[in-house]
Amino acid sequence: MMLQKYIKDEVFSPELVADALRTNRREIASTLGLGGDALSRTARIRAFKTQTRIREMLEILNRVETQTGSLLAAYAWFRSEPMAGFGGMTPDQLVRDGKASHVHAYLDRIMAGGYA
Repeated sequence: MMLQKYIKDEVFSPELVADALRTNRREIASTLGLGGDALSRTARIRAFKTQTRIREMLEILNRVETQTGSLLAAYAWFRSEPMAGFGGMTPDQLVRDGKASHVHAYLDRIMAGGYA
């Protein structure tokens, strides 16, 4: 995945991301714990919190895409796979709570051959 292809007008474009994930902006907003209008109003799209959450999701999807086989499978993993050691929380729940770094640490351990 090339992150640059999701940038339009110098920000991550919710529309481009939604198209790639075969979903809509409202679902992505919900997945990231953002309000329904966060990915439809220009000022909210450009907001630091919105852009941070989109970037964090894309970085994680980028890391797991090769292991899951496709971007869509990576998105399904992101939304539904409970992570050991985090009380069964899914990656999207951790990102919503501002803990994307925990997901990256988990992936580092797994990719290094360790256990979750």
